[in-house]
Amino acid sequence: MPQQISTEQRRARLAVRHHLAAPAATVAEAVAGIVALHATDPATVHLSASARLASPAVSLVEQALYEDRSLLRLLGMRRTVFVTDLETAALVQAGCAADILVKQRKLLEQHLAQQGHPENVPEPAKWLASVEASVEEALRARGSATAQQLSEDEPRLRQQLRMAAGKPYEAIGNVTSRVLFLLAAGGRMARGRPRGSWTSTQYVWHPLDEWVPGGLRSWDPEEARVELARRWLRAYGPAPVSDLRWWTGWTAGQAKKALAGLPVAEVDLDGVAAVALADDLDPVPAPDPWVAFLPALDPTPMGWQDRDWFLGPHRPALFDRSGNIGPTIWSDGRVVGGWAQRPSGEIAWRLLEDVGGEVTKAVEVAAERCAEWFGEVRAVPRFRTPLERELSA
Repeated sequence: MPQQISTEQRRARLAVRHHLAAPAATVAEAVAGIVALHATDPATVHLSASARLASPAVSLVEQALYEDRSLLRLLGMRRTVFVTDLETAALVQAGCAADILVKQRKLLEQHLAQQGHPENVPEPAKWLASVEASVEEALRARGSATAQQLSEDEPRLRQQLRMAAGKPYEAIGNVTSRVLFLLAAGGRMARGRPRGSWTSTQYVWHPLDEWVPGGLRSWDPEEARVELARRWLRAYGPAPVSDLRWWTGWTAGQAKKALAGLPVAEVDLDGVAAVALADDLDPVPAPDPWVAFLPALDPTPMGWQDRDWFLGPHRPALFDRSGNIGPTIWSDGRVVGGWAQRPSGEIAWRLLEDVGGEVTKAVEVAAERCAEWFGEVRAVPRFRTPLERELSA
């Protein structure tokens, strides 16, 4: 009979391993605890890291990203941008991004063929390969460049596509971002320091093997998936296999093969079949009471597809229609409320359930600490959720 692991035990593991009840001493330690930071919204990287640090500071995250370059921002699971350490980045590149590259290149070739510009793109596959090579050559010649500069060097990046013709959401745009997407997914270029503050999305691009001298370690895709599954299980397990598939974006076959390469044990999560690393079945002691303010798209709530065990009935207030979570308040492994930054800098918050006076006071202190951390910076989440919109007004 599979070993039973309680919801309380899962919450204890989350608290300790994600450095929410036990703050990390370094940025590297904080990132390792959750495998990867979500980076679709650049502010999330700094907010998520700082929520897990004993002495949070934007400068520490920037040093790891842009000076030490021990962390890398890259395209990864589910076509999402993440920040990971270099070892994990190599796993993500081989185990996830390589598949995404194949699918997205084929899709772009199809769109190029359907645009009705045979004089510009007579052979989409050859045209695209030529543009990619030209852009990479231009980037190496400059050493670093913005998307605008690369478009100046390679005018074919301005080739237009008409998407969803005839529909209400029809749009015309250049191929620039999609070609750069392919080059990044292929590990040929990397996002460096943004132009502007840490909330900016305007990145300066670099050849990956120059930004990270020698490039990332080369992995066999199947071996990379085995190791990535091991890291995810250590941070997020025990969990149903469906959660691993969702987080990685793998097929059922890829997930099954990855787990077959690991010593795993079947476990029971209150009646739900799940897996855990075979050497990770001993209980984790419950930590002291804790409270945390986590940002939109934080990797902890985004680490599982099935979130009821820590989210409860609060999904409608805290998620947008695409499944993106907004800023959340946590207490002892559960989501108990949400928060937002107002234009004045005030941190407005609301508890969605009765947590008692002691926890409420801890939330008040955490809100004040959060406001002090932001200082004069204002960061509006890229994906707005119902409660965040209401509180920020």
